[in-house]
Amino acid sequence: MAQVTAQASRTIAAPADTVYAALADYATTRPKILTDSYRDYRVEAGGQGTGTRAAWKLQATRSRVRDQVVDVTEPAPRRLVEADANSSMVTVWTVRPEGPDRSTVTVDTRWNGAGGIGGFFERLFAPSGLARIHDGVLEKLDAVVTR
Repeated sequence: MAQVTAQASRTIAAPADTVYAALADYATTRPKILTDSYRDYRVEAGGQGTGTRAAWKLQATRSRVRDQVVDVTEPAPRRLVEADANSSMVTVWTVRPEGPDRSTVTVDTRWNGAGGIGGFFERLFAPSGLARIHDGVLEKLDAVVTR
């Protein structure tokens, strides 16, 4: 099994602390920035940063749906880690200041891919598909924090 990685990044015209606070708000802001690829979103515990447990169905492709339950930690300043309890998938959101009123958000998702021919196609197509999903979330995040 090879590790599969999908990444996306966006520079946002808002202070890093503002952007990070929005990302870490799983109760109010997160539902607003999720794209149609996310269904049945709910917060099961917490709702703000570390200690949050959230769940959703991620529609990665027409036929591929992941039932995710993520536990959130904040191992470093402006960094959220979402570890899926149902798989090896881990998503890391990092917000870097780019001056007083600008920041860059990077989202990096990794998981242990399947083996065989299915794994070959997963490594070939999944990263770009998930990156598109992440791009959509980042676009909506930008709209929420810069309005």
